[in-house]
Order: sequence, then C-alpha cells, then structure tokens
Amino acid sequence: MMINKTEIDNVVALIQNSYPIKPTIGLVLGSGLGGFANQLQDRVTFKYKSLPGFCSSGVAGHVGELVLGSINGTNCAVMNGRVHYYEGYDMQQVTFPIRVLAALGINVLIVTNAAGALKSKMHPGSLMLISDHINLTGQNPLRGPNNNELGPRFPDMSLAYPFAARKILHEIAAAQSMTLHEGVYVGVTGPTYETPAEVRMLAALGADAVGMSTVAEVIVAVHAGMQVVGISVITNHAAGIAKHQLSHSEVQAIGAQVRPNFNKLLVQAVPRLSRLWSKD
Repeated sequence: MMINKTEIDNVVALIQNSYPIKPTIGLVLGSGLGGFANQLQDRVTFKYKSLPGFCSSGVAGHVGELVLGSINGTNCAVMNGRVHYYEGYDMQQVTFPIRVLAALGINVLIVTNAAGALKSKMHPGSLMLISDHINLTGQNPLRGPNNNELGPRFPDMSLAYPFAARKILHEIAAAQSMTLHEGVYVGVTGPTYETPAEVRMLAALGADAVGMSTVAEVIVAVHAGMQVVGISVITNHAAGIAKHQLSHSEVQAIGAQVRPNFNKLLVQAVPRLSRLWSKD
C-alpha cells in the first residue's frame, strides 16, 4: 500500500492549528525516558488518540503523547512514547508519526530506546550512542510502492547516523564527565527477550546492543531526508551475560535511574544539533 500523503498533511494541519510554530528537531523517547518532555517551555500536548493515524502503545513507560515546545530557544516536537511492531501494528503504522514529524519541517531526529547490552563492558545505567544498526526484524517500512513526494525509492543508509552529530554528543558527554559508549544497535521484533544462543549470535554479527524498536523509524527518517541521532539507554545485560532473569520492570527502573544524565545530555545536544543542520 502506498503511503497516503493526504493523511499526513491532515495531521500536520491539525497540529499547526494549535501550535503554528515550526519545530526544527524531533525526539522519540523510549521506555522510561519520557521525563524529558516535561522540560519543554510553552508546551502544547496532543494525545496520540487525538491525532489520526497515531496509534497508542499498551506498553508501560510509553505515555502516548506528542509534545511541542522549546528548550534553550530550540523548537522541538517530542514523541513521548512509541508503538512497536510486536504489539500487532504494521511497520507503516509504527512509522507514521515519523512521517508527520518530517512534514512538520523537522531536520534532525533523535531516537532513543532501552536496550540490552551484548558486551559485558557496557553496564546497566550507561548510555550508548548508535553508530550503525542491523535490521533483523525481517521487515522494512518502505516495502511497497514508493511515494516520490516523501523520499527516493532506494535511500542510502550508509550515513544513517552522521559522524558530525556523534562528535557533538561525545563533546557534551566529555564536558560533563559522562561515559558515553558508542556501538551498533540490532533491532529485533520481540516481544520475547533473546535466548543466550541468540545473544551470542548477535554479538558475533558485530552488534553491541539489542532492542525491539528504532530501526524502522530510522529508515523512514533517512528516507524523508532527516539527519538522525540514536541513543540507547543500556537497561540490562542480555541473556547469558546477565545472571538473572530479565523483566520489563527492570528496564523501567534503570531508565528512571539514568534519566538525569540522559536529560542533561539532551538539553545541551538539542540546540547544537539543530544549528548543525539549520536550513535558515
């Protein structure tokens, strides 16, 4: 099915009717990371259920709101929570909000997630800057007829996570004496956590962290011409590395612990990244 641009434009018009200010940077906040949205000034909030085409998540830690406002003088659109393929949605439903963010005029997208570490050196509570990803979902959100108004038929993914953006994040983290790992994120469908054998396989493939989101969103963002920054909050060691059973409550708890450092990083990164690719 071809993506319906009219549906995208209708949602954009609805949003702009209440918030006419053009945002320049978008953020997708993963499990337990929604507190950043509360730091926006002059906030206007839309529940996903009020926006046609936006689906609501039934997963704890995903509020389901689009929040628009500013931080350090930069106008932002923040997705406070996301939906996942494993919840029964198709990839076009999962990525529809990214299409709307692009149509709002956003140049830079920061995607965040909770992820399991595949390497013992990355401990729960640390942050990993995504340098590249591996798509093991078996799905691609661009499958089907291409709408040339939205992007090219064959988008190049070789620079999906630009070095210039990663350099800025490393500079900010160093100035705050904050450890910021960098590595490859592998996206799987879930909702089961991986088996120890699968974890060994993913590590052998060159991945550093594993999660159940992000990859489809990044593909669509690149297709739409946005610059992407990806940050994984390491909430646990994956099976076989961890010596205990994994749970979503652990993911949420670690997300809450890391939130202060995560928010400090984003507050400084947002204006710098926005300026880096400003079209003005």
